[in-house]
Amino acid sequence: MVSESSSVLHSWCVQAEWNAPTIVGGEGARFWDEAGHTYLDMSSLAECMNLGHQHPRLIRAIQEQAQQLCFVNSSWGAAPRRALAEQLLEISGFEGGRVFFTLGGADANENAVKFARQASGRPQGKVVARDRSYHGASYATMAWSGDSRTRLPGDEAFSVLRVPPPYAYRCPHASASDAECATRNVAHIGAVIGQAGAENVAAVLMEPNAGTNGIVAPQPFWPALRAETHRCGVYLIADEVMSGFGRCGEWFAWQEHGEAGRPDLMTLAKGLTGAHIPLGAVILAKHVAAELEYSMLNTGLTYCGHPLACAAGVAAIAAYRDEGLIQRSRLLGGVMLQRLRAMQDRHAVIGDVRGANGLFAIVELVKNRATREPLSPWPSLHPSLARFVTLARERGVSFAVRGNLIILAPPLVIEENELQRALDIMNELLGELDFT
Repeated sequence: MVSESSSVLHSWCVQAEWNAPTIVGGEGARFWDEAGHTYLDMSSLAECMNLGHQHPRLIRAIQEQAQQLCFVNSSWGAAPRRALAEQLLEISGFEGGRVFFTLGGADANENAVKFARQASGRPQGKVVARDRSYHGASYATMAWSGDSRTRLPGDEAFSVLRVPPPYAYRCPHASASDAECATRNVAHIGAVIGQAGAENVAAVLMEPNAGTNGIVAPQPFWPALRAETHRCGVYLIADEVMSGFGRCGEWFAWQEHGEAGRPDLMTLAKGLTGAHIPLGAVILAKHVAAELEYSMLNTGLTYCGHPLACAAGVAAIAAYRDEGLIQRSRLLGGVMLQRLRAMQDRHAVIGDVRGANGLFAIVELVKNRATREPLSPWPSLHPSLARFVTLARERGVSFAVRGNLIILAPPLVIEENELQRALDIMNELLGELDFT
């Protein structure tokens, strides 16, 4: 049998260095390989298995839909597509709006910008996006991301205006507090829009909470950004691909701020089906959708609103609701943050612990806590942090790391004793390893 390492191109890695076991099953917060080794999943694999592995409700919904109708294109109606759109508009509070379904997060972000440009009447409108963000790996979303993995020459072809991130721990504006960092960052975004001319800007595209960049914006940032984009007359697109569906303790991260945080458009994927089937979506507020009602929508995907995927989405929303997983994320997220801050007191290598109100936290490692000197230059991985991942796997826990960061985003169905066990192992390894 030809091994996967010689037959498949794997993303985000050097092909010659890829070497991983074959996963054959999973249940809840655990998955296992063909050799029988079981791993406790502390990252929801790609921060997407919010409902855990092989959720029975989703499996059943996919099976039942497959027996009825596997596919019909968007020229025809489909019951699960309609049902999922209605439920998304309900839980987001976007009554009177519209939903456009995609295959994942990148094409959701691309289409959101298309809609913003068309609805605003600015077909060549610029997009304000921030450094150390990630919106996808298509050429356009790479240009809008400002991620170290996706920076390419020729960004100007995609009309991006890039701004610094609201990174309070290392504030680009040399602020003295988190609140001041938020204020200065938003003021800078307003100035960038003003310099370009608001009539030349179609949208601001940003994540309401952290992604794999590890930057959790100060609490005042998002509502202040919402107010500033309103003032400028520019659409705000919230990339909720990673932060949505309970990850940050609400259905969507912006909802922490109530109406003061409501965007004009929102993009979704990952937790939309708990990663059981690929699906993305763009939700447009009523006033945005109204601008598109009587003009040709020049975009489309063969599998837009695929019935199997939408059936999984309907089942996912039911599972989040019936199992109380949004509230559970808040509860266990508090437990996790408390443990991580206790580790910070114990281990000098932990410079900062950042988190929202749910099961999503970032631990940033440093050489010197007083000076905040990074453990290694971003985004390179320190050898001891790579060793941390290896040793944790040997002890049955799968952690996600990037650069100087440990990214914690376990499934919302994780049991508290499983969460505590994983954090115990993390605590042990941070004490055992040499991070000098």
